[in-house]
Amino acid sequence: MNIASRIKDIKAQLPTGVRLVAVSKFHPVEALREAYDAGQRVFGESRAQELSVKVPQLPQDIEWHFIGHLQTNKVRQVVPLVNVIESVDSLKLLRLIDSEAARAGRTVDVLLQLHVAQEEAKSGFAPAELLDVASSGELDGLTHVRVIGLMAMATFTDDETVITGEFAQVKDTFDTLKKGVMAANAHFAEISMGMSDDWAIAVKYGSTLVRIGTAIFGAREY
Repeated sequence: MNIASRIKDIKAQLPTGVRLVAVSKFHPVEALREAYDAGQRVFGESRAQELSVKVPQLPQDIEWHFIGHLQTNKVRQVVPLVNVIESVDSLKLLRLIDSEAARAGRTVDVLLQLHVAQEEAKSGFAPAELLDVASSGELDGLTHVRVIGLMAMATFTDDETVITGEFAQVKDTFDTLKKGVMAANAHFAEISMGMSDDWAIAVKYGSTLVRIGTAIFGAREY
């Protein structure tokens, strides 16, 4: 099955309102172009250098999402290139994106990353921490970022009970924010969770963006 067929197959399974982010990191421009020609318009990259090489080579109507851990020294490089930064895992990073977006004369949409997985290596706000940050007014006063939702990764495991519990935690946190401090924010509507192996569970728990790479492009090309 080729890239176009895989994309068509995945999209046929996604409910209305759920969008596919094709995780194209480590894959060549030719593979992205094949996905583009199959109608895919949202791509996810995780390295600033790779993103800056790919963006000029591909059509301008692509919606680029930065999905990896964003180092503070790469923010200036990434901000002019992307539509959405999905992996905002600290207030410091959020403020830096805001100031760099202002400098670039644009507004960047961001997702706040929740840490719900058991692996310590994964970053993000703990759910209770994020609720505290939001209710304290720390998110107010940002002029060039729009907080449009949450992003999370589940524990890398075959235990669906663990994955389900983590995705449920994300949905609960989203709902609490949406009913509370984010109630007046019409843009706060996205939950990005679910990858090649667990997206079906994620969708049941409100995911609106699924990040799928391997099931589209095959194994990574390092």
